[in-house]
Amino acid sequence: MQDGSSPNSTDRETPWEFPEGYFGRDEAPEEFLDSGESELPSSRTRGGRGRSSGSRSSGARSSGSKRAGYGRGSGSRSSGSPGSQSVEDAEAPAKPLSPEKLERRAKNIVLHQLSRQAKSAQQLREVLEKREIPSEIAEAVIERFTEAGLINDLQFAITVAHSRRQTRGLSTSAIRRELMKKGVGQNEIDEALRDFAAEDELETAVRIAVKRLRAMTKLEPDVRRRRLLGFLARKGYPGSIAYRALKLAEAQAEE
Repeated sequence: MQDGSSPNSTDRETPWEFPEGYFGRDEAPEEFLDSGESELPSSRTRGGRGRSSGSRSSGARSSGSKRAGYGRGSGSRSSGSPGSQSVEDAEAPAKPLSPEKLERRAKNIVLHQLSRQAKSAQQLREVLEKREIPSEIAEAVIERFTEAGLINDLQFAITVAHSRRQTRGLSTSAIRRELMKKGVGQNEIDEALRDFAAEDELETAVRIAVKRLRAMTKLEPDVRRRRLLGFLARKGYPGSIAYRALKLAEAQAEE
């Protein structure tokens, strides 16, 4: 007997076990379940009964290496653990909103859209439909905003028409198509384009043609003319106006 050790002591170390409440629940971590174990090491295994030391040590190393990722899987979480949410609660349908709340939500959506950019009444209807606002509530909200002057399709059409003519050089027909695509009515479109005379359209075509020619100086004359006519056609100008604008633009470029 050396160092005061008892002759009845064993050379085998007492197996290491997880402190009670270490995992915060009663189930074993996934690494134990994967290795065929059904429960955490307990006092019943002390002294070597019920589990070999080899499997115990390998299980401890496995749990130590995976401890940082333990508990992330929803499948290993107990339904009764604090902060967890059952599958039934997660899949439960949301309580439908009352008409008052839907109307208030629709108003907020319209205000947000108009604060970003002017829109026609039809564009706002489409937005409300995508946000699952009932059509009768959407129409009532749009009508109130129209009565208040916050939605005005005529003013919207006039603004879009002049902007497209000045900044992009679009023809009258191209502007008309864009306004129709935005849901503006025919009467509002006609009123917005009433001041767009034919002379004004030719002047706009010449202006954008001259600007385009400056970027084509290195091209052959035939290639330059063909590309310029295609450019004007994409802006919505008919062949007669496009050809006249090409001639006038070339004459200005030679001056």
